[in-house]
Amino acid sequence: MHHALAMLLAVSAVAVIATGAVGTLAEETEAAAPARGQPVARIDSCLSPADMRESVAEKRVVAPIAAIRAARQIYPRSEIQRASLCRHEGGLVYVLTALRRDGQFVQVMVDAQSGQVHGQ
Repeated sequence: MHHALAMLLAVSAVAVIATGAVGTLAEETEAAAPARGQPVARIDSCLSPADMRESVAEKRVVAPIAAIRAARQIYPRSEIQRASLCRHEGGLVYVLTALRRDGQFVQVMVDAQSGQVHGQ
């Protein structure tokens, strides 16, 4: 039973990546990237997946895919590994962890209401 569940999860992950929901689609560009290696500003707390779904459904924030697209504008050809909706400075931001082609992880903050990369 455990093997069947593990296989189902693996197949689901491959399907998500294959459909382009997660993965590399953007081409390398000359877009100006923020300084690398700077830590992300302090995050107060992150919402649970259920609270995140509720916020998106009530249109209080943009959909996570909009935040992913914004992050890919800054880090083209990166793979988004994690997306969390968190409280920051009295508002909500998506904190995205991206794996760049050079193997380094970077974090990108995207304003959850505007869909713009935080600080730009």
